[in-house]
Amino acid sequence: MQGRPSLNLQVRGLAPSATVSINERSNDLLAAGREVFKLGLGQSPFPVPDSVVEALRANAARKEYLPVRGLPALRDAVAAYHQRGVADAHEYSGEHVLVGPGSKELMFITQLAFYGDLVLPSPAWVSYSPQARIIGRQVVWLPTRADNGWKLTPADIDALCRRDRGRPRVLILNYPSNPTGQTYDGDELAALAEVLRAHDVLVVSDEIYGELHHDGAHTSIARFYPEGTIVSSGLSKWCGAGGWRLGTFLFPRELEWLQRAMVAVASETYTSTSAPIQCAAVAAFAFGPDIAAYVAHEQAILKALGGWCHRRLLAGGIACAAPQGGFYLFPEFHAQADALRRRGIAGGEALCERLLEETGVAILPGSEFGRPFGDFTARLAYVDFDGGPALAAHDPQRPIDDAWLRRFAPRVLTAIERLVAFVAA
Repeated sequence: MQGRPSLNLQVRGLAPSATVSINERSNDLLAAGREVFKLGLGQSPFPVPDSVVEALRANAARKEYLPVRGLPALRDAVAAYHQRGVADAHEYSGEHVLVGPGSKELMFITQLAFYGDLVLPSPAWVSYSPQARIIGRQVVWLPTRADNGWKLTPADIDALCRRDRGRPRVLILNYPSNPTGQTYDGDELAALAEVLRAHDVLVVSDEIYGELHHDGAHTSIARFYPEGTIVSSGLSKWCGAGGWRLGTFLFPRELEWLQRAMVAVASETYTSTSAPIQCAAVAAFAFGPDIAAYVAHEQAILKALGGWCHRRLLAGGIACAAPQGGFYLFPEFHAQADALRRRGIAGGEALCERLLEETGVAILPGSEFGRPFGDFTARLAYVDFDGGPALAAHDPQRPIDDAWLRRFAPRVLTAIERLVAFVAA
């Protein structure tokens, strides 16, 4: 096209997703013969369960367009799956479910269909804010504190809503959290729900890591605020199928108006999600005994590995909250800031760049997750190991010790040791 480039103002200067970019850069370095420890992209290290793979294989010939809302059998399975977590707080059926090609796409069309400000805790996952920018929505960041586990408090929400009463808002609450590995207990969620209800704030509860709560104790805020909460899940994290691209949204009946609008948008954009993938997902969300055992193995392995990483960071003088779910840590380097500056490292961005260049350890700076530029924080995903052999070797009757981790997750342990040594150098 001749003449000036005619880019939409909302996407001018927009960079590719940081997590996707660090993964592609890591792969390019590996292809060039470099040693790289991939702690940048939060991709599940575990294989998709056999029964789910078999269901995909059995339905590979399915080629028809499915309903925009999703395969009825899958929507029923998703509703039943969430019903056990919400208990008697609300009644759900398949009519309350929308299936999409990844929860990321569903979050995008939520912001497109709902007219209001996006409220995010800082730090938060990398794509929430750029999606709002693309659509033209205002983003309101609510700072959180390390000494509080980087979690929102009712006072944070209340103060924001009182400053500008009546303004429509959607809060995306992700827990267990990417990037911090922290989560909320029932009392904390009940207190948040009380304030959110009082100010009529829409909540998208991103519970994609819910099954990866390290103690299997995840609680949904929909238990306390069902009428104002959309629950987001999918196959990418607890089922190991990120590349399959399937996400689910569960709506209360009170938000049917928003669900209908999103279905209309979906019908004009992606039309429907892959038929074979949806058929396979039924087996996952049915959550039979084999899936329950698979998830229990994941939880135990991630708890042991995350605990080892956390203890090693602390022993190296690096502040970090102990992970409670998922596979992330959010270390702080403020205690080492002066020493790092003397080495020409002025913030988390330079720290991550130098760390990759000098040690091969790939992590992301906290500024990619909504922390201030130059903040000495970073996110690491302890996933650079083959989860297949780890799952096969795990014996629930035996504790996972350091020797076990050294055998089945050696690259993660080496990466953490290199990180600690680099900071202490």
